[in-house]
Amino acid sequence: MTEQNSHFNISLPLAALILVIGLLAGIVVNRFGYLYIDPYLDQVLPTQVKQILSKGSESSDASQPLIQKVVNEDSLTIDVVKKASPSVITVGIKKTQRVVTGNPFGSMFDPFGFFGSQQQQQPQVEEQNIEQDIGSGFVVSKDGLIVTNKHVVSDTDATYKIISTDNKEYKVEKIYRDPTLDLAILQTSATDIAPLPLGDSSKLQVGQFVIAIGTALGEFRNTVTTGVVSGLGRGITAGDGFGISTEQLDNVIQTDAAVNPGNSGGPLLNSAGQVIGVNVATSTNAENVSFAIPINVIKEAIDNFNQTGKFDRAFLGVKYKMISRDLAILNEIPEGAYLVEVVDGTPAAKAGLKQSDIITKMNGKSVNDTDGGLAKLISQMKSGEKVSVEYYRGDEKKTTTVTLGEADTQ
Repeated sequence: MTEQNSHFNISLPLAALILVIGLLAGIVVNRFGYLYIDPYLDQVLPTQVKQILSKGSESSDASQPLIQKVVNEDSLTIDVVKKASPSVITVGIKKTQRVVTGNPFGSMFDPFGFFGSQQQQQPQVEEQNIEQDIGSGFVVSKDGLIVTNKHVVSDTDATYKIISTDNKEYKVEKIYRDPTLDLAILQTSATDIAPLPLGDSSKLQVGQFVIAIGTALGEFRNTVTTGVVSGLGRGITAGDGFGISTEQLDNVIQTDAAVNPGNSGGPLLNSAGQVIGVNVATSTNAENVSFAIPINVIKEAIDNFNQTGKFDRAFLGVKYKMISRDLAILNEIPEGAYLVEVVDGTPAAKAGLKQSDIITKMNGKSVNDTDGGLAKLISQMKSGEKVSVEYYRGDEKKTTTVTLGEADTQ
């Protein structure tokens, strides 16, 4: 018992000494990034203690690149946002809307006038002026051209304005709506706002860092969110949480950057501050799933617009869903565009195409979802062009010639 107590009395001061030395060593490591042990202490300290302190030094050294990486990423995001934000605008709408007030059933269910006089209960139609922020956009040229989504400015009876980051308002003088993409170009007098540089969406890779800027929920202007490219070549039905018009889009970018109603039309940027997509839609069935139109598609549309002053878009006149190769093999049907609807009086209807037909080729080029689908092929053609169309009706393979029309851009 005496020997054990004696051993305990000797070990306690030694343990305290080791603890103090360990703390001092930790301070030295954290301050200078390396471990220095006095030659005398090197002889006194047990081997196990020196190993523990050495590991602490190595861990500190290894953490430096990680800390530096985080600092660099934060600085990068801040720099991109500072440069890009002045070119991102908010789209506002102004319109007069008729609303019904009063009791629409009159005094039928209130014969004793509990809810006011009979005159107050009579339904009345009143006009209300609505003025609010509804979407986002960004400047693409020095002469005031602004890109946004078509569904943001789909109401042809309303007037629109844009608001800059410094709260200057500019009237939208003219709207050019793309008939095949959820895209619109606004002509404004905002010549004092610098345009954003446009990147190359063909070089995007899954996992790539992205930044989204826009007016979240139609209320919070210049909201910034970040994420990564989650997928490429997706097909979606575009729209937003405001319930405005929707349409089918192919070959879009999927991202997990938080995009909300009101972000529609805003830019999706890469780490160099270049626009690589236009935010267009969110998923109502999942969180952190948003979509953007690739900027290369937008650049083609802008070039077309600059040359002709309009969107010269070929028009087929169908609504469709793409049948992927896997789905085709699984169901033993052709790969291609399944026609959900053929609009009466359109080039497709005049050429004899019908609902449930599956278009497999146009001018000898295969129609598949990996190359952008039917919309991509049509976008490469001109209005008035005669196109050979190969399709299946049931098990029967057929061909026809379609003279493409010109889509209405208003």
